[in-house]
Amino acid sequence: RAGTVPPGLTEDQLWRAKYIYDSAFHPDTGEKMLLVGRMSAQVPMNMTITGCMLTFYRTTPAVLFWQWVNQSFNAIVNYTNRSGDAPITPSQLGTAYVSATTGAVVTALGLKSLTKHLPAIIGRYVPFAAVAAANCINIPLMRQRELKLGIPVTDENGNRLGESTAAAQKAIFQVVVSRIGMAAPAMAIPPVIMNALEKRAFLKRYPYLNAPLQVGLVGLCLVFATPLCCALFPQKSSMPVSRLEPEVQARIREKDPQLETVYFNKGL
Repeated sequence: RAGTVPPGLTEDQLWRAKYIYDSAFHPDTGEKMLLVGRMSAQVPMNMTITGCMLTFYRTTPAVLFWQWVNQSFNAIVNYTNRSGDAPITPSQLGTAYVSATTGAVVTALGLKSLTKHLPAIIGRYVPFAAVAAANCINIPLMRQRELKLGIPVTDENGNRLGESTAAAQKAIFQVVVSRIGMAAPAMAIPPVIMNALEKRAFLKRYPYLNAPLQVGLVGLCLVFATPLCCALFPQKSSMPVSRLEPEVQARIREKDPQLETVYFNKGL
């Protein structure tokens, strides 16, 4: 911030400082992000919540509680990692949170009721189906302001050219895909392993190990899935000027007729 470099600073130290800063501060607003909403908190938070969702899936109260916990956490993550710098009022945030969590929980309960008469292994996949469907509800609702007002688009040098709802739609679609991909291994692989283990004498003798095993397996999957799916799409995404709204295209053409591509922060 001061524009000076401390004596003896190495390039490795400079990069480490940049990684820490980028992980803790929002790229558009510059504000310090909530600790549990940062991507660095995804593995410890999600392994605990997802592990419990996969363990306690048999009763309606358990499904209701853990889906609510999961969607509340997702709402924090979606708000923390939103794109753009437009302020959000507490009432808008509250409405988005209630809509997102209610829609997601209702979806989970509806899917659970459909699997009552199906094999037990199918029931184990209800949490994943619910999370995938809920991501399609939670993310757009928590970021609905972007869909209404647009997100900042810039040239390759970071010069702001305007706000685009088309860019917001692309950004949110990419985030939904990456989040579902992030959840897929953690919620698809452990149920198969746990279904096999529960038939063996070991877990019948020590049933209290069910939850820790489930959480551990989910954590192992998330360690690899989280960075992989964050990298599916670049955070600084791009799109052709020709795919923006006509009025935004017109403003950009006035400033720079030769510009072909704009860039935007898609969020995480």
